Amino acid sequence: MTPRIAIVEDEPELAALVADYARANDYLPEVFHDGAEALAALQASMPALVVLDLMLPGLDGLSLCRALRAFSTVPVIMVTARVEEIDRLLGLDAGADDYLCKPFSPRELMARIRAILRRTQPAAQAPTPTFRIDEGARRIAVHGQPLDLTPSEYGILAALVRRPGQVFSRAQLLDLARAGNPNLDANDRAIDSHIKNLRRKLDTALPGLDPIHSIYGLGYRFDP
Repeated sequence: MTPRIAIVEDEPELAALVADYARANDYLPEVFHDGAEALAALQASMPALVVLDLMLPGLDGLSLCRALRAFSTVPVIMVTARVEEIDRLLGLDAGADDYLCKPFSPRELMARIRAILRRTQPAAQAPTPTFRIDEGARRIAVHGQPLDLTPSEYGILAALVRRPGQVFSRAQLLDLARAGNPNLDANDRAIDSHIKNLRRKLDTALPGLDPIHSIYGLGYRFDP
């Protein structure tokens, strides 16, 4: 779901610029030019984060932030042209999570938004990969897509997939690899080479996910 960002800013050009950058960074911006209007909207529907100007007509940013903290912990980044230390402290004491002085770089603002949302929003859980073993064809598919495996790689991966969480020693995996390739040379660290190739092929099917874990001094374990 696209995170909604409330931009409470009475300067139309600056508000439009921040909104454009928000869209470019895959956020859904909602712009408010008045503090009281913003508070009413936030009470009705809470966004993922609020970018809040300190000097606003109707209801100033400090008052709006204090009112917001009475019913919500939504992250707030306060922005203002007033750079005195006391103003920064007042903003933070009112409940702001971060503070940015005008003029500011919209890119820096986006970076701060990303950093705060990483801390405050739960990470999306990637779906657990589905492995299917076809013993007759000696093939393994991930999410329905067959992997291009050598006979030795098939024997190793099939054993790992069938027993998730179990640690296999190199000797055990070497026996499994030999079952698919009786001529396998056992004099070098052949298993490490097979594991390296399996990881490369799995990364193509599951980018960023490495289900084969090295257990120091013991061997390898499969955790999807």
